Amino acid sequence: MSLPANTPILVGVGQFTERIGTPEFKALSSVDIATEAARRAFDDALSLDAMRSSIDAIATTRTFEDSTPRRAQPFGKSNNFPRSITQRLGLTPRTAVWEKGGGNSPQQLVSEFCARLAAGEFRAVLIAGAENISTARWLQGQGKTADWSETVEGSVENRGMGLKGLAIRYNIRHGLLGTMPTYALCETARRGRLGQTIEAYSQAMGRLFEPLTRVAAANPYSSSAVQAMSASDLITVGERNRMISLPYPQRLVARDQVNQGAALVLTTTGVARELGIPESKWVYLHGHAMVVEREVMQRQDLGAYPAAVLASRSALEQTGITARDISFFDFYSCYPIAVSAVATDALGVMGDDPRGLTVTGGLPYFGGPGNNYTMHAICSIVERLRAKPGSYGFIGANGGYLSKYATGVYSTRAAPFVPFDSSALQAQIDALPAPARAERPNGWATIETYTVVYTKGEPDYVVVVGRTANGERFLANTLPQDKETVAQALDGDALGRRIYVRTTGQANRFTFSEERMNTLLPPVPAVLRDTYEYAKVERRGRLLIVTINRPEVRNSLHPMANEELAQIWDAYDADPDLWVAVFTGEGAEAFSAGNDLKYTASGKPMWMPLTGFGGLTNRTRVKPIIAAVNGFAMGGGTEMALACDIVVADDKASFALSEVRVGLIAGAGGLARLPRQIPKKVATEHILTGRAMTAQRAYELGLVNRIMPAGQALDGALAIADEILSVSPTSVRISMMGMNAADAQASEAAAANAPNAFVDDLVTTEDYLEGPKAFAEKRKPQWKNR
Repeated sequence: MSLPANTPILVGVGQFTERIGTPEFKALSSVDIATEAARRAFDDALSLDAMRSSIDAIATTRTFEDSTPRRAQPFGKSNNFPRSITQRLGLTPRTAVWEKGGGNSPQQLVSEFCARLAAGEFRAVLIAGAENISTARWLQGQGKTADWSETVEGSVENRGMGLKGLAIRYNIRHGLLGTMPTYALCETARRGRLGQTIEAYSQAMGRLFEPLTRVAAANPYSSSAVQAMSASDLITVGERNRMISLPYPQRLVARDQVNQGAALVLTTTGVARELGIPESKWVYLHGHAMVVEREVMQRQDLGAYPAAVLASRSALEQTGITARDISFFDFYSCYPIAVSAVATDALGVMGDDPRGLTVTGGLPYFGGPGNNYTMHAICSIVERLRAKPGSYGFIGANGGYLSKYATGVYSTRAAPFVPFDSSALQAQIDALPAPARAERPNGWATIETYTVVYTKGEPDYVVVVGRTANGERFLANTLPQDKETVAQALDGDALGRRIYVRTTGQANRFTFSEERMNTLLPPVPAVLRDTYEYAKVERRGRLLIVTINRPEVRNSLHPMANEELAQIWDAYDADPDLWVAVFTGEGAEAFSAGNDLKYTASGKPMWMPLTGFGGLTNRTRVKPIIAAVNGFAMGGGTEMALACDIVVADDKASFALSEVRVGLIAGAGGLARLPRQIPKKVATEHILTGRAMTAQRAYELGLVNRIMPAGQALDGALAIADEILSVSPTSVRISMMGMNAADAQASEAAAANAPNAFVDDLVTTEDYLEGPKAFAEKRKPQWKNR
């Protein structure tokens, strides 16, 4: 077939594995491992010297260390991974790409740069990646050190960590830390759809992965010496195969402690002929696609992977073949469902298919070098296709939590490159309806899927996806140390069982009985205590004075202080004899510095009461709270002031939504309230710069009601409180109800014309009668608040 000279092809592949304990072990950095793989790829194509002047682009996958902060190693790293590799190789490409994280990224890079080569943007491209997690952990275990830090100049297109859509606070709060619990939930959901028992499904997972071990055992690039194992070996739990997260024992999950690198050299048929690269080396990309799945809790069927199904079928259709025509497969195999949901459920390729499901041995046995595994698979596919000219190979590359899937069909059979736009496929996924989510589930529900997470081989906690009686979905987990509920979840099959769920500020919690829930989380009476650890309360008749009492940290708040304040405000709301509250901070320096950043940086558990920061910012109230702002109110301090009904400040006070200056946002109501309480453009300026405003400026903008001399904000607030206490508490309460209702309307006219049901409440009260009567009798009203 006569093809255009700009037809993209793969011409070189290279892999390198450094095994600890071998004579060749040098404790190489990930850059050095990737560089060695690249040298081998150039040698496979022709030679580094022969191709050096033609390489005008490099793209690299992202190491785990550069994909998420919690995977950081203590030995340093390159500031510019692609340029570190090219510096070692003596290359000077004009373009360097540092791809975002994801197991899909190697195939995605091949598809992207084939298109860019076809467009004439480059002559030849190097794609590479590596991990050295095994060496890093070995050095730490041995008490040894290394210095892998380096600073390299040169432009690089750094595409970021790639965590968008993966790091979901709601999921993390409920125990979905890392990939394993999420995959376990999906795996169990698939078991439920198939109607299989725990034992039968476990055996099926073992049979699916058993052939992978034989491939890995024969692969010289496997991360360590691997022995073929039986299905029973893989699923039988023991000292060397501990349960990790039900239904996964250790031998069924990806192994990231590896030192592995792989590299690809891409060019065009025209450049390959010019350089003299033999046609026996040429491999063509015939079909490719990339589709992103919905976020986990938005998926209709947690045990299915429709994005991968669409991407796989599309790549085959572009090639004009079916799965029956493929000679070699490699399905990303971090967990069994990543294979079964695509190979078995979508393409009909079974675990015992003689063609196999992998050409490497899979992530649990060959090794799981982070985001770069699929590059090894492409290398191995290319080698097999060259050995069997005219055959086809299929690559399925998975990223995230069954979140993004890239596919490629390869062959030595010459074919024109046709760029493919996956947007129509993506639109199909995006159009799928998402199950409604119960934001605050309380009461009885049913388990849709679940997992038990283990720590050091012992069951630790349970995560469930539940459904309320009306079908709304939610996440919940067990309380720490609730071993009774954990044991009940392990007693038989928990799928479909009834649970009792309760929403807390930390997470949705569940048990298997209401009695157990009330034992673990007894209702907290809404009454004021005599003393608090982080606040002071003073009751003066109908008035409550609440003082944040953490002057040593400028009255900043951590979760425990937030919880205390939430309980105080609960008691205030519930007490009919308290009509007005004043809220201030201890000392003259600060009302509140907002979130306690030192506590946050400590890594200790973070949570927020359901009623928001300070127990206030998410609370809908019908009793007034007056903020007495002494000194500065920063970040959450300003957000609490914004949530109050009246603000009195001393002349030394200042206000700032300063979160942007520490990499955060004013997420406790500041983004919503400030543009509604002062002119929007002024609010925008302060929100986007984090700049503080003085008390005088806040007064001029209407954010502050009254300015007092330094140290007298509380006096000013008490004076206003006395005025409010002199009028009808019922009228105050119902007036606040009316203002709350008006806030929900889109316009002033709509608010003014909205039905006033709360007025009916007013005319049935004693205070409604007392006011006119006292006026007629020329006496002071005796308000009853009823």
